[in-house]
Amino acid sequence: EFDAYVTGKTLTYAEAGVVFGTEQYLPNRRVRWAFTDDICQFGRWYEQDGRICFVYDHDPTPQCWQFWRSDTGLRARFASDQEGRELTEVQDSDQPLACAGPEVGV
Repeated sequence: EFDAYVTGKTLTYAEAGVVFGTEQYLPNRRVRWAFTDDICQFGRWYEQDGRICFVYDHDPTPQCWQFWRSDTGLRARFASDQEGRELTEVQDSDQPLACAGPEVGV
């Protein structure tokens, strides 16, 4: 269900109304993620025990989230977050994620 919803989309997430970051969901469960105003990180996602886990090229430690759909889009909670903070989908696009690059203009 997650794969069908996200593949081919670029979703922007916010925490408490403040944009947190954007993720582009590519074919074959590949992703491109960027925190706001940061460089892109490439990785992949997989399902484990009902959670969606992400592993990025720069850090092989899985980051697992519980996702669910609401009337306004996806919502997510980091699996180990005891405080109950949530990310909410605030924008959905079919355009690629614009990635800042290191040393641009050098």
